[in-house]
Amino acid sequence: MPETSAQRALAASTVALLVALGCIVMLLPPLVEHTVASVPRVVAVGLVLACAIGLHWVFLGLGARRMARSAAGWVALAVLLFPIGSAMALILLGWFDDETSARQPAVHRA
Repeated sequence: MPETSAQRALAASTVALLVALGCIVMLLPPLVEHTVASVPRVVAVGLVLACAIGLHWVFLGLGARRMARSAAGWVALAVLLFPIGSAMALILLGWFDDETSARQPAVHRA
């Protein structure tokens, strides 16, 4: 089955969320000493984190809009409850997209 534009946006949002979580992990106690040992490393982690979170929210809003849902509501959920709300929004939007595509009849071409 071909991938829809909403599924592509949600996949990109998922990748951006994983990158952001990787940067957050670098700032947690087991790795923080190694991360803050170098100023360029701290700046790089901060910039990547900021870009990844921003892209995650943009792609999440695009996915919601392409599914004809309220982009503002879904992005607000992801922003206010980050990172758990972001994961919840991705899971729910993916589930709603699967439900919608399961209800639509398949088009067969000869």
